Amino acid sequence: MPPLDRLPGTPEFRIKLPKDGGEARGYLLAEFGGNGTHKFLLQEGSIVAAEAWPGLGDHARRFRAELRASGGFVDAPADPGQPQESPRWVATRDIVCNSSSAAAALVYGYDASGPESWRTAEGHPLADYLSTGWRAPRKAWLVRGSNVSGHNLVRQLWLKEGFVSLAAAHLPPLEETDPTKSALRRFVEEGYEGAASYNQKQGLVDELHAFLTQMRVGDTVATIGDGRLNVGHITGEVVQTASPGGLSNLRRTVAWLPQSHAYEELPEEVQQKLSVQHDVVDLTGVLDALDALTGRAERIGPTATEDAGEYPSAERPVQRELSLPDITEEFAADLIVHDRAWLEEIRELLLDERQLVLYGPPGTGKTYLAMKLAEYFGGGPEQVKIVQFHPSYAYEDFFEGFRPVEDPETREVAFRLTAGPLRELADLASREGNRHVPHFLIIDEINRANLAKVFGELYFLLEYRTRSVRLTYSGDDFALPPNLFVIGTMNTVDRSIALVDAAMRRRFAFVELSPRTEPTAGLLARWLKREGRDLVPARLLDVLNARIDDADFAIGPSYLMKPGVYRDGGLERAWRTKILPLLEEHHYGEGLDIAARYGLDSLREQLP
Repeated sequence: MPPLDRLPGTPEFRIKLPKDGGEARGYLLAEFGGNGTHKFLLQEGSIVAAEAWPGLGDHARRFRAELRASGGFVDAPADPGQPQESPRWVATRDIVCNSSSAAAALVYGYDASGPESWRTAEGHPLADYLSTGWRAPRKAWLVRGSNVSGHNLVRQLWLKEGFVSLAAAHLPPLEETDPTKSALRRFVEEGYEGAASYNQKQGLVDELHAFLTQMRVGDTVATIGDGRLNVGHITGEVVQTASPGGLSNLRRTVAWLPQSHAYEELPEEVQQKLSVQHDVVDLTGVLDALDALTGRAERIGPTATEDAGEYPSAERPVQRELSLPDITEEFAADLIVHDRAWLEEIRELLLDERQLVLYGPPGTGKTYLAMKLAEYFGGGPEQVKIVQFHPSYAYEDFFEGFRPVEDPETREVAFRLTAGPLRELADLASREGNRHVPHFLIIDEINRANLAKVFGELYFLLEYRTRSVRLTYSGDDFALPPNLFVIGTMNTVDRSIALVDAAMRRRFAFVELSPRTEPTAGLLARWLKREGRDLVPARLLDVLNARIDDADFAIGPSYLMKPGVYRDGGLERAWRTKILPLLEEHHYGEGLDIAARYGLDSLREQLP
């Protein structure tokens, strides 16, 4: 076999098998395989999994069988220290694979992504050593320049001279027009040694990679200067040049639009993205909002960038605005709420605050009302997710955290970053096409968990919906979508939980549901009238609540709004098993005769 050339500038890569089962090694070849990617050489002595899983493709399955039959794979020596380990094979010679993914499939015994599976000794993925692949036809970018070492380049240079830039004083002259991330990492490690922390270096590598290889002519670019958003489109390739103080060494020419936009008047989703604290930020997720803001239409052809600031006359469709449906008479009647203005106020609170808590004693229909409101405003149950808090509930349960997950192919269990209900709903709400649709998270018994522990840094986002924060586990920059609403329910009888703290009260609107106030007062009577039943249970409930001295322990109507209550003996049974136990707990240790004070016989004596 003729000697095979390693792809210049690339190191050796490794895959470690689970449970210390050994590792495979290899490197990229300069020659391309049949699918247009570089071939990969799996080195002699590599350890691979002997078992082929159902997810393995037919070609890889045949290749493994041929290597086994020809002696290319033989049984690996057993490790006396691990007698129960899964069977392994060892490669007896170098094996050329069509791609890094084909090599990963040989090693794992199931299909896997080679660019992500193969890693350097330092843990960097093979993908960092490949040139940029496919990307969206047009993207949008934020480049910050209002404070570059104390200089406002937006005002002083960018808008006047028509370009956008990055400071890269310590970057050597670039010979490649499309450097890989690994090459940029090497340049940054060498050029910024002692001048930047490891975190600053990582951020600089990502920003340089975006500016040099991800940005393209025709992309939208935006920047903030003097509290206003300026938007334009990129018209030229990257130019590396000397600049005073090294403030703008890397430049791209830009056709800036003459009109700027006040930051506080920008759409919420745009403000969220602009709050991400990096010098270069991918804004493609809000490209439609930027186009609507500037009146820009899709370009007809690639030559449209030649006329700076001019766009085709055809405008893009106007984005649909986020709104909540008006309260109808039918909806109010379905909820048996005779005061429609009360429901209108709930709607206004949700629009203004985005999150509210329904609180009150048990049986006032808090959870039922929360679900009905969420489904009505959201357009159906598909946009509604329900969780219930409890004392052991944590941030990892609510938002995201590392959890043991079984691989469906290998049956191996490993800890993986897993999204919780809030992250899942936020991701759904922020999808393109969903951003005008209200989505609701209902948190039942919201006061039964340690709220500071559950919400973590998300507490900030509840109050500042136009900002983003860096997440604890994933490191992503995250913002709560403007179309995500939160409705919590809180039982005021639950004395096992400390009072809700001031931080929570500031972030939520609190709406009381009490048997002594509307719309809960009189609800049972209205329901009985609608059902064609006698109104005596409603009168008994009113007399009962008049005898209870603590409003937090008043009894709500939902206990008596069930069909079983109106079968023979049902009212007495519900009173004995549902209502009186609550009151016994309330008067525990007082020596009060609960049946004599709150029993049906005693209450009936007071009926007119």
